[in-house]
Amino acid sequence: MDYLDYLAQCNAHQLERYLPLQFEGQRIGYLRKDSVAPLEAWPMLFRISAQRVDLVAQGDTTAARSREWNRVIEALAADGLLPYLTGEPYPVTADSRERALFVIDRAAAPFFGVRAFGQHINGFVRNGDGINLWVGRRSADRRNFPGKLDHLVAGGVPHGISLRDNLLKECWEEAGIPEEIALGAVPVGAITYIAESERGLKPDTLYCYDLELPPSFVPRCTDGEVESFALWPIERVMETLLTGPEFKLNCNLVIIDFLIRHGCIGPEHDSYLELVAGLHPQLP
Repeated sequence: MDYLDYLAQCNAHQLERYLPLQFEGQRIGYLRKDSVAPLEAWPMLFRISAQRVDLVAQGDTTAARSREWNRVIEALAADGLLPYLTGEPYPVTADSRERALFVIDRAAAPFFGVRAFGQHINGFVRNGDGINLWVGRRSADRRNFPGKLDHLVAGGVPHGISLRDNLLKECWEEAGIPEEIALGAVPVGAITYIAESERGLKPDTLYCYDLELPPSFVPRCTDGEVESFALWPIERVMETLLTGPEFKLNCNLVIIDFLIRHGCIGPEHDSYLELVAGLHPQLP
């Protein structure tokens, strides 16, 4: 494997297979052409043409505009066109998550190709040997990426919660990190990628944080998502990336960003400029 391979995997998509989903002239998502037919059952909400799908929603508030769309999502789940619902509200936006036009169930985001937002925390320790990164092993019963390696803390950002509060919540739930330590997480930027899965298109934005932890701190999972944690020398992390896809797919991008920022991948690397640019593709 090469670091560039992970960027290619996370950005593998064929946009020509999709129709833009628009609301009042704003592009808010992408629908796979072979997934459009079931929406013909709701002609008052979805106006379908060969060029695009227009969402027609009434209401002066996000909740009012979202009501009918969520009824459709429930029907799609009942018909098996969506494999499950999470009950987690996700913003639908043409730009930032703070300006949500709609709120839908997280599980429906790829089906409609709407932007999703997440937070990833690089938990690391410095010692005499250099940088060590905390690595989690996802539980075998996880719906997505069971048994894969993961960050110390990572998760989606639901609608209606601030980035700060969600970070504190995820730190406690996933690694038992108390608030006084979690508040030391430093925002270091964001990465983007446009992936394609069986469920549809995933134009994602991940807010990235570095959290330097005291050597005495040992994480513990409190919500069952991770079965174990291990503190790895950064050299082992790099070797694992180059050996094969052991990490949950998007974690590779966040780790590559960490390696660049901390000088572990420097300008002398053959793919340095491609990696720097490739972590921030413009979302469609």
